[in-house]
Amino acid sequence: MPNSPDTLRTPQAGSGPDGGHAAQLREKLVAHLRTDGKITTPAVEAAFRTVARERFMPADTPLETAYGVDNSVVTKRDQHGVAVSSVSAAYIQARMLEQAELRPGMTVLEIGSGGLNAALIAEIVGAQGRVLSVDIDPEVIERAAARLAETGYADRVRVLVADAEHGVPGEGPFDAIIVTVGAWDIAPTWLDQLAADGVLVLPLIMIGITRTIGFRRTGDHLTSTSIEVAGFVPMQGAGQHPEWVFLLPDPHGRHVKLRFDTRAPGDLDQLDGVLTTDRTQTWSGVTIRHQTSFADLHLWFAWFLPGFCLLAVDDGTELAAERGSWFPFGAVHGSGLAYLAVRPALDGAGVEFGARAYGRDGELAATAMVEQIQAWDRDGRHDEPPTFRYWPTGGDPHQIPADAAMDKTHGVITISWPTPR
Repeated sequence: MPNSPDTLRTPQAGSGPDGGHAAQLREKLVAHLRTDGKITTPAVEAAFRTVARERFMPADTPLETAYGVDNSVVTKRDQHGVAVSSVSAAYIQARMLEQAELRPGMTVLEIGSGGLNAALIAEIVGAQGRVLSVDIDPEVIERAAARLAETGYADRVRVLVADAEHGVPGEGPFDAIIVTVGAWDIAPTWLDQLAADGVLVLPLIMIGITRTIGFRRTGDHLTSTSIEVAGFVPMQGAGQHPEWVFLLPDPHGRHVKLRFDTRAPGDLDQLDGVLTTDRTQTWSGVTIRHQTSFADLHLWFAWFLPGFCLLAVDDGTELAAERGSWFPFGAVHGSGLAYLAVRPALDGAGVEFGARAYGRDGELAATAMVEQIQAWDRDGRHDEPPTFRYWPTGGDPHQIPADAAMDKTHGVITISWPTPR
């Protein structure tokens, strides 16, 4: 039969014309993930050495892409071309498996299927473990089931079509629940089906910024045990949380798109014509060296910068022509729009953070952003990650800290940063 995008690349791991090359790339990937600290246990290492990643990807996926450290591979798009299912990058798969603290004999629920991650889980929990992988999309489940069968995992992984927001009736308790789609909230059913000492790992969306968090129960709430930076396709079904998008036209009819999760300012009509105004800029004095992560600054903005939003720009706009000197994190302040900018610093070895802004209130917007850059530098810039706590609805509200709390549908998420040294 003619090849299709779902035809297996090789009949068995390590065999066929590409088998030797795939095995070499697999070993190279494992070594890289160990060096980077994404793989830290022998069990996860063994799983990555055993499972052939290319067997779960479209047949036209280059082996170098399948075994790239940070390459995700889209396996399905919707009618608008938006990715709705994908194989996650190797680094985040490894990290999430480590976050889940998996052991032989465990019962594990994977929410968001594809086959590859379920196979990795099956290798870790072993013959005495149980793996259930669910997805809301029948086509995704059909594909995952086929790939698992063709790679010898059909009797070790059960796949099921289900909207996981409602739980999986008749299943559980689960020793670990691993969510592999972007979740805006934690469904009560997940907590109901999680063992008392179980681990929940999920990419949690907080005002547009995602962190993959490992949670354990602490009394009546959850406390984070691990955090990783990552992005995922958003959840579908009852747990879906659509974002709010506002288009700002420039003088040539092109647009800057503002994407709000929550906390959208009430009167965005004040931004009419804002891109035709003169631009102002303010600098913070806060610097960072090249090749140094500042992902926690994005997180700080999401929590503490009023009017925070994500930006996307059309080609041909003023901002598109200046890519490389700014980042897509903005804030609306009255009739002003500010966004994160950088300029050379540290004798060419780094950059200084600042804000550029449009509008009548542009200077105020830029100043507000710069003040939060300086606050992050003072109070949030640490080698240690912040701690997240999730407080399900129905608990004692007096226990919830009020100074850094974010409302969700089914509870409240709080954040606390390490004490500055």
